[in-house]
Amino acid sequence: MTTIKEIPFRFDQVGSFLRPDALKEARENFSNQTISAQELTAIEDQAIIELVDQQVKNGLKAVTDGEFRRSWWHLDFLWGLNGVEQTTPEHGYQFNQVETRAASYQITDKVTFNPEHPFFEAFTFLNEHTPEGILAKATIPSPTLLFNRKSDTFTYASYTDENVFIDDLAKAYHQTILKFYDLGCRYLQLDDTSWGMYTGFIENAKTDDEIKHWQQQCVAGVAVVNQLLQDLPKDLTITMHVCRGNYKSDWAIAGPYDHVAPYLAQLTIDGYFLEYDDNRSGGFEPLAQIYKNDPAKKVVLGLVTSKFPELESKESLSKRINEASAYIPLENLCLSPQCGFASTEEGNHLTEDEQWAKVRLVVETAKQVWQDA
Repeated sequence: MTTIKEIPFRFDQVGSFLRPDALKEARENFSNQTISAQELTAIEDQAIIELVDQQVKNGLKAVTDGEFRRSWWHLDFLWGLNGVEQTTPEHGYQFNQVETRAASYQITDKVTFNPEHPFFEAFTFLNEHTPEGILAKATIPSPTLLFNRKSDTFTYASYTDENVFIDDLAKAYHQTILKFYDLGCRYLQLDDTSWGMYTGFIENAKTDDEIKHWQQQCVAGVAVVNQLLQDLPKDLTITMHVCRGNYKSDWAIAGPYDHVAPYLAQLTIDGYFLEYDDNRSGGFEPLAQIYKNDPAKKVVLGLVTSKFPELESKESLSKRINEASAYIPLENLCLSPQCGFASTEEGNHLTEDEQWAKVRLVVETAKQVWQDA
């Protein structure tokens, strides 16, 4: 049995942070062509330096760039892969109460690794400005986002065989992660809304055929993730954040982890960030299956919501952690916000001060619960 790694940390974070007003203004000015790309980059640089400082001051051991150079948590990365192009559909994605901005992608050619992907330069800057003793964490969207579909028909540009597509996608991601590693990355997180969506799709399916379709998508998801993870360096930690939608404090879908736990348990990652900030996620019972399949895996419980400013009590958080430990040992558990604070540049409905209060709550609660925090 492998030993449990220190990463993810007992108190951790998903990745995105609220954009400061100066950065929002700069991005708008760049869009209006009133400042240059160089001027925008300089403002982004300063905002990220200040953000890293705030993360360290508030007690975090792993820091990100807040995704400050992105508009979306996922699309900016996907658009940077060879064979993926940006599109603007007529409508955005319908969340529970709001519709997102309209933006998407299409597969137009063979998907391959892009050695000039802008995320590499972004991580290099973050790593260079991360203090000694603190870890720079990279966050990218999971490849499963590129083959979600409601139809059983597979039609992607130059692809007629989904297995060939999965092979190419896994290879592109594998090479991308190795490049991050060469740049000094030792902690990388795959952000994955697919599993969160599947919980709801399976929960609300009206026929056995619908259920079978989404289960087949789960099988494909396991295949591509495990394939891209093969033969990566042993000192690189890969985690996965399972999300159910995070846009302007709204959510997209609800459903218990029971529907996807058998597939999550098969993934050869080191740890999961699982949303558990409200009853949309169901109970902790599925954690038992993840632990049984691999007793070395950690699960970071997203018990502190990033959607609203009200602070959870330390007592209630400790109680829920204890409830989860009935299904997976306490030593395998960690704590974090349920998602980022700004999965898109709009951000959630809370202030920066309220955001940092949430981070401190995670850190302080974890230190009370775990002696090794």
